[in-house]
Amino acid sequence: MIETYDLLIIGGGINGVGIARDAAGRGARVLLVEKDDLASHTSSASTKLIHGGLRYLEHFEFRLVRESLIERERLLRIAPHIIWPLRFVLPHDAGLRPKWMLRLGLFLYDNLGGRKLLPGTRTVDLHAPPHGQILDDRLVKGFEYSDCWVQDARLVVLSAMDARERGADIRTHTECTGLKRSSDGWTATLRSETGEENVKARIVVNAAGPWVDGVLDTAIPGKSHRNLRLVKGSHLIFPKLYDGRHAYIFQNRDNRIVFAIPYEHKFTLVGTTDMLFEDDPNSVEISDSEASYLCDAVNEYLRRDVSPQDAVWSYAGVRPLYDDHSKSNSTVTRDYVFELDEGGGAPILSIFGGKLTTYRKLAEHALEKLGGLGGEAWTADTPLPGGDIDPARFDSFFAECMASYPWFGPEGVLRLARAYGTRIDRVLGNARGLEDLGAHFGGDLYEAELEYLLREEFARSAEDVLWRRSKLGLHLDKAAQRKVTEWFASR
Repeated sequence: MIETYDLLIIGGGINGVGIARDAAGRGARVLLVEKDDLASHTSSASTKLIHGGLRYLEHFEFRLVRESLIERERLLRIAPHIIWPLRFVLPHDAGLRPKWMLRLGLFLYDNLGGRKLLPGTRTVDLHAPPHGQILDDRLVKGFEYSDCWVQDARLVVLSAMDARERGADIRTHTECTGLKRSSDGWTATLRSETGEENVKARIVVNAAGPWVDGVLDTAIPGKSHRNLRLVKGSHLIFPKLYDGRHAYIFQNRDNRIVFAIPYEHKFTLVGTTDMLFEDDPNSVEISDSEASYLCDAVNEYLRRDVSPQDAVWSYAGVRPLYDDHSKSNSTVTRDYVFELDEGGGAPILSIFGGKLTTYRKLAEHALEKLGGLGGEAWTADTPLPGGDIDPARFDSFFAECMASYPWFGPEGVLRLARAYGTRIDRVLGNARGLEDLGAHFGGDLYEAELEYLLREEFARSAEDVLWRRSKLGLHLDKAAQRKVTEWFASR
């Protein structure tokens, strides 16, 4: 017998899992399929920010910025373990945007979204510590403002977990290879490592990111579907370039900006670029020219120079933006766009664009577009798994975790508290010491955590764990990483 669903969602990135979570919580029967791992493409290749998009104000995208700023605080409330405040320093550089423009933009940024949790903008003396020892002498004044940091792939995984706990069927490594429309819905052909099967769904949501046009080609053959502009964003990871918990936002003479952000305690993340991408989205890497561009941007501002050879890691992703025919990749809209085809009474909703910050609101709007599926919006105040913590009390929560697991050490407890929040006990369980956690793989990674990730978080490989569920790949040596690979191979 063929299984039947209210909603088939194609794509396990942030948009797909957000819609799956919202719809499942409204009582809909939901199936989400992802051809690879959750967040294995665009959603794990971001600049890791929950932000309003300060530079979008220059392009008059006030609705997007306001919505993003409102969502910034909502997401901080519902996931304060994986999202936390970060202060950004924006140096004023003579010859670029004038001070009055920066002040006006930051005034709007502070007030458009009804900011409550985060501190506002202040002027900073860049010759005073710590900036005087970090930045070039020509930089005298700057502005410090607030945004938030996020563990991007974990945001996706936690949303998928919550969707599953509310009844959704989440299938990774499952590709939708066929879609056939009929008067009462869709028949989809799904292919996984166990073979092929067919399922039925009343509605299809096409959240396939860079492959959204390809899904439309399958669903509605004979019609040209060319709605996307694929824009590549690349990043470099360096050993820590400066001390301090603040980030920098550097203006470039091409009107773009580059961030330098404290990363994983021992590193600095530098990004991002905006390059038109016309190759295979399954394989995206930083180019030599992008690496040089990012280094040149940093070298314009920092006292110390860096080169691409100094980077310890790089990553790149493709943003599936809606092609509004802008002349520049930097000015093409970052807002999301829906296309609803209701032909024959079997709807397919395709999603173009979107960003981490607005994924929850995008899901609400998508379900409104589909008539709500019979339920009310509910996600604005409901924590993600492990996120039932007061954002202002994370330090107290960490202290409680240390009191419960002093034998794990402060660095390890902090990592687990940040990753799993109040579900840290599901990882460490009733263990009373390291010997109770199973095999040791290196650093603070033990078998108990791998078992949890396999059981609860859809992890299927070492890469899923080392580079998406965490960034332990930056901290563990090759021998330790091989042990993790061998562990998954033995399962």
